[in-house]
Amino acid sequence: MSSTTSPPAPARKQKAAAIGWLLTIGFNVVAPILIHNFAHAHGASEFTAILLSGLGPVADTAVYLAWHRRVDEFAVISLIFLALSGVAALVGPHDAKLLLAKDSLVTGLFGLVLLASLVASRPMMFYFGRKFATDGTQEQVAWWNGLWQFEGFRRVQRNLTIGWGIGFVIEAVLRVVFVYSLSNGQALAVNNVLPYAFTGGLIFWTMKYARRAQARGRALGAPEAPAAAGAL
Repeated sequence: MSSTTSPPAPARKQKAAAIGWLLTIGFNVVAPILIHNFAHAHGASEFTAILLSGLGPVADTAVYLAWHRRVDEFAVISLIFLALSGVAALVGPHDAKLLLAKDSLVTGLFGLVLLASLVASRPMMFYFGRKFATDGTQEQVAWWNGLWQFEGFRRVQRNLTIGWGIGFVIEAVLRVVFVYSLSNGQALAVNNVLPYAFTGGLIFWTMKYARRAQARGRALGAPEAPAAAGAL
């Protein structure tokens, strides 16, 4: 079913892509933090604040559905992540260190979910890649989906899923260690910084890995590998 060369990417609508990125970051990153902090400042419990912060991804899903006529997987995963955080905050005693440790458990669980997705028809990083490597139009989504026929592309997506899954598990373990070896204030500071540091490191690794995969594909004369890596 696969051909020897991958089809070129259709022209990307830069304005639509930029708006999509702004909406994704605004609804899934900025809005949950602002809503959470606002709710906390007005006396809401941790569970209620986390629950309300899910309004951001809900709004993103609604906007994406109205715009593209399909569900945005990234927003759905954000909702699931926030729901898990809410359950973790609600269950068990409200000990300060335990609450900090629960955050890492959710991160670790997400890492395990990434690794478990390797047995699915397509790993989760395939959907994340489609979110950020396309502008969401039918033409670009169809092009991205069509790349799955190439072995080089499939290998890259699976390796990225393995890397991100292991990365999140390691981050979770480190956060638990820090929570129970540092003071509450120090542990809170680490909890606020470490996720961004790990995510930034994983993004940097993803970019480096994609470039290496592209260069390796060119050196081996495998035309599908450069297209697959370059799409990330």
